[in-house]
Amino acid sequence: MSIVLRFVDKDGYVQERFFGLIHVKDTAAITLKEGIFSILSNYSLDVQSIRGQGYDGASNMRGQWNGLQALISSECPYAYYVHCFAHRLQLALVAASREVIPVHQFFTKLNSIVNIVGASCKRNDQLKAAHATNIAHLLEIDELESGKGLNQIGSLQRAGDTRWSSHLKSISSLIKMFSATCEVLLNIIEDGTTFAQRGDADAAYESLTSFEFVFILHLMKFFLEISNILCQALQLQSQDILNAMHLVSSTKTLIQKLREDGWDELVYEVKSFCERVNIPVPDFNAHYTTKRGRSRGQQDAITVEHYYRVDLFNSVIDFQLQELNNKFNNNTVELLILSSALDPREIHTSFRIDDICKLVQKFYPRDFTEYEMVQLRTQFEHFAHVRELPDFAVLATISDLCQWLVKTRKAEIFPIVYKVITLILTLPVSTATTERSFSAMNIVKTTLRNKMEDEFLSDCLLVYIEKEIAKKFSIDSLIDDFRDMQERRSVF
Repeated sequence: MSIVLRFVDKDGYVQERFFGLIHVKDTAAITLKEGIFSILSNYSLDVQSIRGQGYDGASNMRGQWNGLQALISSECPYAYYVHCFAHRLQLALVAASREVIPVHQFFTKLNSIVNIVGASCKRNDQLKAAHATNIAHLLEIDELESGKGLNQIGSLQRAGDTRWSSHLKSISSLIKMFSATCEVLLNIIEDGTTFAQRGDADAAYESLTSFEFVFILHLMKFFLEISNILCQALQLQSQDILNAMHLVSSTKTLIQKLREDGWDELVYEVKSFCERVNIPVPDFNAHYTTKRGRSRGQQDAITVEHYYRVDLFNSVIDFQLQELNNKFNNNTVELLILSSALDPREIHTSFRIDDICKLVQKFYPRDFTEYEMVQLRTQFEHFAHVRELPDFAVLATISDLCQWLVKTRKAEIFPIVYKVITLILTLPVSTATTERSFSAMNIVKTTLRNKMEDEFLSDCLLVYIEKEIAKKFSIDSLIDDFRDMQERRSVF
């Protein structure tokens, strides 16, 4: 486990420094918490002084890390967790939806279909030709509008974990080229050179033309279109965190609205699509039979509509809302929105002193004395007049404001303002520094040096990662320090 400390130095600069590496026997939340508290206590750092916590958002660690948040928050109530903005939220949401087994199977089949159709240049050419013919036919019967930039001929997009918005693009491209994809698969079934090609194409075609596949295809498109704008905005959080936090709230609202009012629209869209591509639509009032051919008992019998609405539609959306609430709970969103009142760009337009006072009173009451609480509003009212200074106009971020206060010695005049800003800046919003320390481990601990102990590995990583600090030490100073150490007992 790699630990990185985020703090504000005496010059007002935000620093993220590699603190150490800990070997943990397992990834249970209690083990990780004990490891963190143990290394902090070894250096006489009070855990009650923690004001922010952030972790790697990898899907295989999601449950354990959430537990770690709760354990640390229970002992350090002001150690607020902020989801890593650099983490690809859309991938986390897709992973959450795959908790529903049919959705997981859908993405597996989707990848298989894209791989089969795009396996060669010949098949890509067939796909584009079939799509062009389909567009010409729809234009001829006036079902498509013509115009500049419309009806472009593309290809199927692969959904990859390393490409942003790739899942939405993959689903949208398949809906757009559905008929052409079916035609290519039928050609492979008839003219495939090997039994494996024909068999894979036949299985892909059977999956593609099933009503359940089409239903999930449109369901995921509806949802990913709602969340996509939020996912894009979070990548720009350093530029406009306020609007990004408002998007979190609006995304939750729109997803909840989709759950309450979007069923009829989705069913209409799916049925219309099935009619266009000649896919049979099941009777929604009929009893649902599982794929394995076993009918439910008399008491557990459900209709087809119940399966698609409750077991798929509602379940998928509930998992999405749960994931968003875990990543951005109301407490975190309010904290970040109130913190944005200290953004110099916000101060230029309207200085929200009420929000700053609410921020301190609700989230950081232990960091201010009773006297400072009384002086809080007055000091910020005086601070509001610094907006008129010419050098204040060039400030763009809260970090710039902190550095400016130290440089102009206004941190001594407005100590409460400076303390509030440093508390906000300690909130971790990215795990990039921690992830880079793991990458550095592959360089330091090579196959020829794979037997080094944990303490030596941590020391080597510290020197390698913090090159800027290591360069300040001269060889002569290191020799002098070593010479001044107590003499070791000689062994002959």
